[in-house]
Amino acid sequence: MRPVDLARQHGLSTQAVRNYEDAGIIPPARRSRTGYRDYTATHAAGLAAYLALVPAFGYSTSRRIMRAVTGGRLDEALEYLDDGHALLARDRNTLRTVEAALSHLGAATPHAAAGTRAPYSIGELARHLGLNPATLRTWERAGVLTPPRDPRTGHRQYLALDVRDAELAHLLRRGGRPLGAIAAVMRELRDAGSLEALAKTLEGWRGDLTSRGIAQLYAASQLSTYLDGLRPSARTG
Repeated sequence: MRPVDLARQHGLSTQAVRNYEDAGIIPPARRSRTGYRDYTATHAAGLAAYLALVPAFGYSTSRRIMRAVTGGRLDEALEYLDDGHALLARDRNTLRTVEAALSHLGAATPHAAAGTRAPYSIGELARHLGLNPATLRTWERAGVLTPPRDPRTGHRQYLALDVRDAELAHLLRRGGRPLGAIAAVMRELRDAGSLEALAKTLEGWRGDLTSRGIAQLYAASQLSTYLDGLRPSARTG
């Protein structure tokens, strides 16, 4: 088929199709006697697989997967897929951890938390959480914690809501979430001022994880179709 036909089939420009070929995402096209590209159903399946992989694994990983598959390096491609599935599973575990903690953290409202002997010094809060003070400083640099300073001494003062934030951050870190993601959650929590806002964030997060899981299933089916159209050796790596 002509480049324009393949492009229209997938809602792409002909230049995009050529770029994907040049990048190794789909195999090189056969050339006619006059030098024009002649694409096949295998190329169409390859583009379909790549476009299905993107919402499931992101652009960078999807390119790596397609280059490996197109290049006959099936084991390498499967490793990228495994990593994506493992990340999704880890995110689900983290979500479950936070959801399970919400009822416990609900006690740490401003009034209840006020009875926890706040303000804490950095050393006292570190002991309360079983952490090193250096960890709390790292969290502060990442934007996870924003404790005020004593205007007289310049020392950090962890008030009731700061203690709540630190406890939640500790749960998220145990769940394997990176500091950047935790900082984003804490910003939303501080802006909204309530755990109810966090619950809504988690609800959206669950929806995102469900969408990603469905996208991975669909991408797997499209990738399998592409593999069927490649040379038999692609199945064995």
